[in-house]
Amino acid sequence: MSGRPNKDREIPVRIIYRKKGHGHGHHGGAWKVAFADFMTAMFAMFLVLWLVNQSSDVKAAVAGYFQDPLGRADEFGSSIVPGEGAQAQVARPLDMRDVVDLSKDRMQTMAQRLMSAVEDVPALDGLEQYVSVKLTDEGLEIQLLEDSLGVFFNSGSPDPSLRGRQILALIGRELGALPNPIRVQGYTDARPYTGRAGYGNWELSADRANAARRILTRNGIDDAQVIEIRGHADRDLHEPSDPFAASNRRITITVLFTPEDLAQAARSDSARAHPDSAAAPPARDRAREPATVVAEADHE
Repeated sequence: MSGRPNKDREIPVRIIYRKKGHGHGHHGGAWKVAFADFMTAMFAMFLVLWLVNQSSDVKAAVAGYFQDPLGRADEFGSSIVPGEGAQAQVARPLDMRDVVDLSKDRMQTMAQRLMSAVEDVPALDGLEQYVSVKLTDEGLEIQLLEDSLGVFFNSGSPDPSLRGRQILALIGRELGALPNPIRVQGYTDARPYTGRAGYGNWELSADRANAARRILTRNGIDDAQVIEIRGHADRDLHEPSDPFAASNRRITITVLFTPEDLAQAARSDSARAHPDSAAAPPARDRAREPATVVAEADHE
């Protein structure tokens, strides 16, 4: 026998070498969800920052869309599923009183911009005390008040001074962004004007208002927006207790609410005060009602 009796029974050993790939393993999709949440949060933040800096008109429009995106709240309420059942809060459309409030808010913003613009002009430094800007029932009222030396108009002259022309041009540029009608009025104190024969405080106040109008329309205000020029002389004093006070000499520029806004607001107030009153007459009856003149232009 051979010295290796089990040699024929040995099983050969085969070594197999397999090359492993270098691809990345599967990481799952959790990071995609987290990234999507992050992007949604960033979008929401920038949307809020954008809304904060918008006017009240834009905010009201955005709020109205989210309350009633389909514009059918009157039919189905604010629920997106029509039919019976409890409905969510019904979107309330803006009535005309809300529109007037938004107009007031816009004018209040314009008043702040105007005063900031006056303060930013070095040539008008120190004139803030002679400029009065306030909101009235008629609209935004801007008054240019004189002192004893004459700030905006030279004493006894219908021609504006250099500072008067500068501030009227600035007002024209600022108010040119609004479509509202504008009224310009001139006033004097009770001291009789003796500059020349046949020319008194009536003529002086009217000529100053007209001079202001010309500068305003050359600097941004459309000529059609000016619906009235008035000269009051000394009939409406700023300081009734002191008829000769310098501040009685002034120019008033009033940015008026539109006649439609005021008429609709009056009807809205009347409807709220008398909710049980009869409905408006049919269109054929209203057509026979006389029109109401709410403003008239003074053409030269």
